[in-house]
Amino acid sequence: MPVSKPTPPQGVGSTGSEHASVVQTDSSHSGLFRLSWPLLLAPILAGIVFNLKSYVFQDSPPGSYALCTPDGKNVYTVDARNTRAQCILVHKAMIVDTGSLEQIQSHWENSVVLHGVYTHKPLPVRWTKPGSIIVPGLADSHAHILEYGASQQLPLEGTKSINETVQRVRDYINANPDVKADKSMYILGGGWDHTVWPTSGWPSAADLDADPIIRDRPIVLQSKDCHALWVSSAALEGSLPFPSEVEGGVIVRDESGRPTGTLLDNAQELLRQPKLNERDLMQRFKITVEHAVKHGLTSIHDAGLDPSSLEFFKRQADIGTLPIRIYGMRFFDENGEYWGNITEPLIAYNDGRLTARSVKIFADGALRTGGAALYEPYADNPSTNGFMRLDEEVLFKYIPLFLRDGWQVNVHAIGDRANGIVVDAFEASLARANVTALRPRLEHAQMMTKEDMARLGKLGVIASVQPTHAISDMWYAEQRLGPERVKNLYAFRTLIDSGARIALGSDFPVESMNPLSGFYAAVSRLSPDGESPHGPDGWFPDQRLTRLEALRGMTIDPAYASFSESFLGSLESSKRADFVVLSQDIMEVPINKILDTKVLATVIDGEAVYGGI
Repeated sequence: MPVSKPTPPQGVGSTGSEHASVVQTDSSHSGLFRLSWPLLLAPILAGIVFNLKSYVFQDSPPGSYALCTPDGKNVYTVDARNTRAQCILVHKAMIVDTGSLEQIQSHWENSVVLHGVYTHKPLPVRWTKPGSIIVPGLADSHAHILEYGASQQLPLEGTKSINETVQRVRDYINANPDVKADKSMYILGGGWDHTVWPTSGWPSAADLDADPIIRDRPIVLQSKDCHALWVSSAALEGSLPFPSEVEGGVIVRDESGRPTGTLLDNAQELLRQPKLNERDLMQRFKITVEHAVKHGLTSIHDAGLDPSSLEFFKRQADIGTLPIRIYGMRFFDENGEYWGNITEPLIAYNDGRLTARSVKIFADGALRTGGAALYEPYADNPSTNGFMRLDEEVLFKYIPLFLRDGWQVNVHAIGDRANGIVVDAFEASLARANVTALRPRLEHAQMMTKEDMARLGKLGVIASVQPTHAISDMWYAEQRLGPERVKNLYAFRTLIDSGARIALGSDFPVESMNPLSGFYAAVSRLSPDGESPHGPDGWFPDQRLTRLEALRGMTIDPAYASFSESFLGSLESSKRADFVVLSQDIMEVPINKILDTKVLATVIDGEAVYGGI
């Protein structure tokens, strides 16, 4: 059958049907189903049609199209050879083929001819805009879905002082009549960052209570890193009295021993708050999904702080198709019963939209709040070297148990001591489980000795890292750690060169949700305005990733880290049609232009969930 060869439309790419290509066929084939012995052929043809796979198209192939880039090979497949192509061929939810337009049309034609099925419908060919590229669906390897939605209700990111933060809370109350009218309503916000404030101390309930609009209202404000709560007196009252000490946490107190209104790490769990209803959860979920697809995210690994998050996602999946892919980490409660041997993993539930086959464990606190567990005391606070949120014995008991029972174990570890202990626990698990096959993860892996980085590669432990943390922390990190230890902080290049596999994320709402912010930070180690403590070449520029490493780190590597590389993470035949159209080539443009890139379309299972194709 001769095939016409449509050319890309001139000017702006088409998203409609006016530029669709037409597969022309010889009219002599039109008699295929009008032979004189139809009764003989009928059962044969019926059998052929019945056994057709996704590659074979009948009379009217629903959801079939080729998407091509007009500037040549601007489809980054991220396959094993990092192949680039001109087009992808999609049928329903799957990718059928990649290649040139001629190859794609030949595949379409041969699928028809080989199976003896004639298609009366042309193959639609859609063109992206000139200069744009197509990449696999972007994934965030570490984020907090419902917490992000909550933070957007009263965002405190960017405030420069305690007073400015209080002002923002007051403005929120004044701008919402229903909130202002009900003084008993809990007001939740998040994103404050004391490291950029001129004062060195923690904020207090008194700072909130001093404002007449805020006074007597229950206010709960989550810190930027989610490791501290700043609350009003009205919010504290219902939770008192507090214990004298909290293992793995700190209750900030005044000189008289009274709680001031700041709770760190495990102490946050002491605060009693009203239980969220389904409407609250749905509102947060919708906000996050709406923002995520606008940024090109098709998959999110939820490291939820709230153990009820996964139950909510499961309920939504039972109601209908989840709007985005979620890899959920189950909550670990050291005081609860061990459940690894009695709970079934949730794998590819809801047509591959929801998986929960891992457990999330917290080893230590955060560098920003001084809770990261270090081998040596903090340079700016020699009275402490941070703290472990769990006893070492707990890690050495439960990590091997979960691995033995087939669970991926993902451990939050920030400081060099915490990371060292967790790697020890993984190593000790070798006698009970194939550690590499279960793909355990260090969530953050922020500061590690070179020896421990080398052990990651040998054990097959994945480093789930967040490049935007590096450019946020670079301004205070050396003061906190000193000039030598800081070299082992966010040492991404050393991790890779040691043989470790990485997966990139943002930890949103701690940092920007935009995955291109992480891409930019990974390859530049510069602030968005092009600055760093070490100048325009970036903060410790020898630790930069290449653009290809960064792209793989937000596509195929997160897929591997979530056991989904067989159907996600790259644009290859038989994989899900999850992809993103970007306005410019992030692999080629100058570094200072990367953040100008726009998402033109986000596609999940072959259908645009944002923009259009």
